[in-house]
Parts: sequence; structure tokens; C-alpha cells
Amino acid sequence: MKASEVAVTAPSPGGRVRDPDRKEKILGAAADLIARNGYHSVSMSDIGTEAGITGSGIYRHFAGKSAILVALFERIIDDLLRDEHEIVVTVADLGDAMDQLIDGQVEFVVGDRELARVYHNEIRNLPEPDQVRLRRKQRLYVEEWVHVLRELRNDLDDAAARTVVHAAIGAIQSTLFHNVGLPEDRLRLSLAESARAVLGVRR
Repeated sequence: MKASEVAVTAPSPGGRVRDPDRKEKILGAAADLIARNGYHSVSMSDIGTEAGITGSGIYRHFAGKSAILVALFERIIDDLLRDEHEIVVTVADLGDAMDQLIDGQVEFVVGDRELARVYHNEIRNLPEPDQVRLRRKQRLYVEEWVHVLRELRNDLDDAAARTVVHAAIGAIQSTLFHNVGLPEDRLRLSLAESARAVLGVRR
């Protein structure tokens, strides 16, 4: 997850140059540091240094590290929802749509492994309103999988399809908690095949 490109700056009323993408710089720096070092090893000072922001500048955008974490989690689930929406509205073949949903989740888990692990482990420690909002978005994400799966498997009712989808996503995410020792390309393939087996669908 990278910060967006810096836009053209403009002078503030006090004569200083204000960077309109400073918040994006902070989020990008935090994402990179957490992915490399883990959430608990990264300080606000580390994030500020990585983003090129010193002193109290970082606190003008975020009250603390947990607020940055909330913003990162919002971005993660919003990105997953956006990609999911594009798949379900543009991919006509349901089997291909399910393959792409699986591949998107696999890429999140393998490509952003440390950040995905932090998401899984830390979401329960966020303030309750943030947890509720993020859990609601997670349910929306799962429901699209359920919809596609029920179109592919008419033997499943809604509750059964939802159970199977949770199991498939859980199978993909299981690799977050142990080092399987596989190269990333083989790991992606193995996780995708495992998810398809759980879902009862074939490529």
C-alpha cells in the first residue's frame, strides 16, 4: 500500500507551503513501516520520520497511532470492497468472478502479509464504534461472495453458503499465522486451490 503522488502545493495564508497530500504520506509511511516491522514496533515518531513530517505535524491529522490504524483498516476493506464490486459488475462468467474474488483475497493475504496479520489481530482492540463500522463493511464483503456462490451452487441455502464462504476465506487467511515455507507463487496457487475446494467450485 503506497501513498499517492504528491499534488501541487499551495501557500497557506501564513505564507508557508502546505502539502495537501500530507495525510496520504502519513498513511503510506505507516502502511510500509507496519508491513515491514509490525504494528507494535512502529512509533508515531517512526511514521513521522518516514513521511518526512516532524514535530506535531503528524498530530494535526491523527490523534495517535490507533487513529492511523483505523484509517489503514478503512482503506484495506474499502479497497477490497471496490475491487469486489468491479468484479461482480464487470465479469459475466460466474466461475471467473469467483476465481477473481479468491485471487483478490489471496493477494491481500500474501502480498500484504504483515498488514493483513495486523488487521486480523488488532481490529478487536479498536474503539467499539470503529469495530462496528469495519465489521459492517466486512459483512458486505462476505455477502458478495455468498451471492456469487449461491448462483454457482443451487444446493446451498443462504446460511450454508455463508458458512462455506467464511470457511474458504478462513482457509486463505490461515497462512497468516504460520510460515509454510513455500515460494509466494506456489503459496498463492495452493491457497486458491484450497479455497475452491472448500467452496466446492472448480476453475
